Amino acid sequence: MQKAWFYEEYGPKEVLKLGYFPIPTPQHNQLLIQFRAAALNPIDCKRRQRPIFPSDFPVVPGCDMAGIVVAKGSGVTKFNIGDEVYGNIQDFNAEGKLKQLGTLAEFIVVEESLVATKPNNLSFEEAASLPLAVQTAIEGFETAGFKAGQNIFVVGGAGGVGTLVIQLAKHLYGASYVVATTSTPKVEFVKNLGADKVIDYTKTTYEEIDEKYDFLYDTIGDCKNSFVVAKEDAPIIDITWPPSHPRAVYSSLTVSGENLEKLRPYLETGKLKSEIDPTGPYKFTDVIEAFRHLETGRARGKVVITGFPSQHIPSFKSSDNINSLPPPPHEMVSQEMSVY
Repeated sequence: MQKAWFYEEYGPKEVLKLGYFPIPTPQHNQLLIQFRAAALNPIDCKRRQRPIFPSDFPVVPGCDMAGIVVAKGSGVTKFNIGDEVYGNIQDFNAEGKLKQLGTLAEFIVVEESLVATKPNNLSFEEAASLPLAVQTAIEGFETAGFKAGQNIFVVGGAGGVGTLVIQLAKHLYGASYVVATTSTPKVEFVKNLGADKVIDYTKTTYEEIDEKYDFLYDTIGDCKNSFVVAKEDAPIIDITWPPSHPRAVYSSLTVSGENLEKLRPYLETGKLKSEIDPTGPYKFTDVIEAFRHLETGRARGKVVITGFPSQHIPSFKSSDNINSLPPPPHEMVSQEMSVY
């Protein structure tokens, strides 16, 4: 058995419990990964609050992770036991229901196609902070058909996606000029990410901005107001659903380990950096507090969980042979535990 956070009903963060789950068995194309770190995303909150995606209870939340391969299915070819990997385990475009067992657990199974080798220069916490946010950021550029030499206006430059949009615009997509919004305490932080100009939204309104931009990337769902800074024919990307302006196009994400592998040179050279909220990383026992901070909307970068409670590894007769894995119990044994 393993420890995991889960919920059995929709509701606020207080519906989360810490208890025991069976350790899953990897199927033909899956890896069994022992987690070292995980990251929280707004989608984890929304999924817990209401049934936006089909899933069965109990649900272990979490999409992003970084960890170590401890077993694999017979069809796995890219990874070996002991490899350090990272990725988003939930493919939102796949048919059927999302995985019940998310990343806030000691062990999880994931298809090898969804993960990538962790860059050596990144800690597990840094790697875990990247997958969903960076793939969402990239999808927006691809959806908009962004071209090198264009300028870009980023709404929400200090958030998990916004921090990466700024860096990608400068170092991967060749933007000529990057402008981003944030609040007063985060202005210098956003400048240091590479923004050419930072607008403090507490002091300047969109209507007061004279220049118009080739691409408006709204990461907070404010395009009903922010659209005024976009040129008449400029694409407007909104990563929240539904977009709040008729011109805006919703951009989700394509989950792919191959896409993460393409970012390796930028990560290893430091051109692309993960940004972890300074209140963390949070301990595994402090998951509710981590969700509380995320839901304030004031996080700077990503909210990351580390320090999983146990480092035990299931004993297998042959660590890379799926047939040697013990079948998980049919029933979950749950037990509420103190989180403070």
